[in-house]
Amino acid sequence: MNITEYTVEKIQDPTGILSGDRYEFFLNLEEDEDDELFENGAVQLKVLFFVDETEMKVLNYDFYNSSQDKYLEFALEDDELQEVSVFCSSHYKEA
Repeated sequence: MNITEYTVEKIQDPTGILSGDRYEFFLNLEEDEDDELFENGAVQLKVLFFVDETEMKVLNYDFYNSSQDKYLEFALEDDELQEVSVFCSSHYKEA
């Protein structure tokens, strides 16, 4: 998996109920033409990333096809999820 572009935004908790911070990432992915997800650059990965004093982790993610305006029913493999987690932990401070 190759992340070609991304955006990151810190999600504000107006209630103050949630612990830690949450960040929303949109990752543009370069897919292999043989991959089921291949859609000519239209597939993004939307990631909800959690950070507090003791841990950082991916809370949730969804594949999104922007050309068809719909979410896709695919899951990341364990090594891909780890790669996304490392990427998010390296870039969340940019929000």
